Amino acid sequence: FTSTREFAPHPAPVQSSIMFGATRMLMHRHRAVPCKIADFVMVQNYRGFCVSETHCRKKKDSDSHRSDRNPVKSTPSGGMRQNIVQTIGSSGVKDPMSVFKPVLVKSNPDDLNFGEEIAGKINKQALLKELNRFFTNPEIKVLAKEHGLDEYLYNQAYSSFRRFCMDVHHLPTELYVLFSDILCGAQHNHDIFPYFLTHARKVFPHLDCIEELKLISDLTNPPNWYPDARGINRKIIFHSGPTNSGKTYHALERFLSAKSGIYCGPLKLLAVEVFNKSKARGTPCDLVTGEERRPGREDGEQAEHVACTVEMANMGQPYEVCVIDEIQVIKDYQRGWAWTRALLGIQAQEIHVCGEGAAVDLVREICISTGEEVEVRNYKRLTPLVVQTAAVGSVENIQPGDCIVCFNKQDIYNISRQLEQRGVEVAVIYGSLPPNTKLAMAAKFNDPKDSCKVMVATDAVGMGLNLNIRRMVFYSINKIQLTQEGEKEVDLISVSQALQIAGRAGRFGTAWETGYVTTFKQEELKPLQDLLKQSPDEILQAGLHPTFDQLELYAYHLPYATLANLVDIFISLSTLDDSMYSLCHLDDFKFLADMIEHVKLPLKAKYTFCCAPINRKMPLVCTMFLKMARQYSKGELVTFDWLCSQVGWPFAPPETILDLVHLESVHDVFDLYLWLSYRFPDVFTCVDIVRQVQDELDTVIEEGVNNIVELLKNAEGGPGSARSGLIDEDSLEAKRRQIKKLKNSWTHEDANVSKRKDKRDKLQKEFHDAVISKNESEYSSERVGNETEHVPKEQKKKGGQLSEQLLQQGIVTTKMLKQLKIELQDKEDR
Repeated sequence: FTSTREFAPHPAPVQSSIMFGATRMLMHRHRAVPCKIADFVMVQNYRGFCVSETHCRKKKDSDSHRSDRNPVKSTPSGGMRQNIVQTIGSSGVKDPMSVFKPVLVKSNPDDLNFGEEIAGKINKQALLKELNRFFTNPEIKVLAKEHGLDEYLYNQAYSSFRRFCMDVHHLPTELYVLFSDILCGAQHNHDIFPYFLTHARKVFPHLDCIEELKLISDLTNPPNWYPDARGINRKIIFHSGPTNSGKTYHALERFLSAKSGIYCGPLKLLAVEVFNKSKARGTPCDLVTGEERRPGREDGEQAEHVACTVEMANMGQPYEVCVIDEIQVIKDYQRGWAWTRALLGIQAQEIHVCGEGAAVDLVREICISTGEEVEVRNYKRLTPLVVQTAAVGSVENIQPGDCIVCFNKQDIYNISRQLEQRGVEVAVIYGSLPPNTKLAMAAKFNDPKDSCKVMVATDAVGMGLNLNIRRMVFYSINKIQLTQEGEKEVDLISVSQALQIAGRAGRFGTAWETGYVTTFKQEELKPLQDLLKQSPDEILQAGLHPTFDQLELYAYHLPYATLANLVDIFISLSTLDDSMYSLCHLDDFKFLADMIEHVKLPLKAKYTFCCAPINRKMPLVCTMFLKMARQYSKGELVTFDWLCSQVGWPFAPPETILDLVHLESVHDVFDLYLWLSYRFPDVFTCVDIVRQVQDELDTVIEEGVNNIVELLKNAEGGPGSARSGLIDEDSLEAKRRQIKKLKNSWTHEDANVSKRKDKRDKLQKEFHDAVISKNESEYSSERVGNETEHVPKEQKKKGGQLSEQLLQQGIVTTKMLKQLKIELQDKEDR
């Protein structure tokens, strides 16, 4: 590596009355006030914000594997301002230097000020005029720039300094005397500059530690962050191929045959699939995701194999084999850092990387920097994929085995309704559905005995689900895309996305050995055909992300900055080898940081909370995130009881599509709780019961998705819904009793839980037998209506008759008992 540092020509020294390296004596009447200015000597090589950095570059060999047709993104020279624009974008920020927020500096009312006693009263109007003359002086501006104050910083610092000075009653004595001399004509207003610079460094603390901050945010050599991995001679094997080519299968075969291994996947669904596959093959394998831990061994001890989401990969554990799936996600603007971390940091003798060929050159180049060779194994698609010459045109032409891909929920709703009107049963999958519901929909679609033969889905089917699809129909080929600047725009899907989704048709080993692809609209068929003929664009950069340790060091130097502001400053000062790396977008992190900024939390806890995987488009999830942070800050337990009171458990089946969306948000709240429970186990303590309730919610959501067309009809029928209409208080009361019983089952109040369950089952059986018994007189209307009259007081205290016990258990409601009374009476009359 070679590194160069360019400096702008040194400007001519400012001709003023300021004397550097000397002590100026300000004489006034009865005393002399010394003003030390030596601290403000200009250093020849110090330029603050005028320093222009050029990034480290590797010298390219003439036979470089990287194609010349792919330009390498580089940061232009021209100073820190350009670096900020390049890394965080200029849109939405009036001045890139505005990432540096001014600190409020107040006068200390406890300081003794003898200035007025020494120099007399100061005319505030005259002082303001003199300060403005100082501010507009061109020589002062040049001098300020030499000390790191560009136009934005200079303006902000002066505004603060002016407010500070106009509070003349609390000014330091020496500054008060100086102002008095300047107003009397005994001194030049240039003599204010040392005091102004001292104040500016309080307003912008980074001016005193800019070099230290740059050193902390030096990201030019990520391989050195993982010394343990660098100490191993790792073998890198890249399994390159399209969808349905068997590349991941071969990598997993090596994973299962190894003594120890780790699988890193992009989705929980994929990690669970590998976990189940390992279990079926007799290889104990642990499951580790953000919200769940499942042991692979019956004794609960740690297994030698682990299947995890890539963010959860353990960098400190050595393995024989590591499989990193879907390596092309390394370019992702939000999650790419996790793949970079896994590729560079996992301690495994063999690293098997699976993904698109577009990532081969980048992986090779990264491995050159680590001194590791890459073996590439190419795979071809196992089944033919045919691009049809005609579009579908209408829902009447949809056939069994078709999957209609939409890129927004509204299209999913419209297509589902049209198909249902024709009597076609559909399975629906979209991104915000819980994983278990997605699996249930996939199983329904794949089941040859099920009447559901058509699927309507978003691009969520492009990864993580095994589906027996005959034909993939693109309802649209335009999608909301995230740009490099972090903005969203509707644009044509990428070649990579088109190939990934289309490749799901014609899965090897299913009834559909040949896959077909087409569009819904005829005018979009030709653009799709052109996309599928291309190869994905070469991936040029891998994502990076600041660590907590780096931000903690920043917080030490900038104690008054918010966490979101620390991130902005880190981005602005960071230097990296942008021929291979780029900083991931941290908008979601900063959004959460701003949300809980007012909550008193230690920096480590605040950072951890902000790393939570939250869909910030869901108001309920964001609100619960804030409430959980507040509970944690107060040192209070976040219990199941508290959670129930917030999300409205028990859950009723959804009656409209809005009800279904609400339940999906509640499911995300449970995911958030479980995610936090593994980071703060002493506060989020009710893991088992929350998971049990979440499983119940999975069933309710699945039922709602199965009836999605009915929900859409109900939504059009009016504002009534399960929550806005009349509430069956009887049912709610029964459910509350079930909640109470469920909560009690997770306490230690009654150690003999199994006996309680047996007793409950016995009561349910007795009730069932009573209903169908031929001897109805035992449960006659008189006995039901006056059940408490014949019960001894002792028995009442123990729970009363069967009907009363069933009411207390929540098994029946009063309404149900009245209905039972009527039915029994009718039987007696007959």
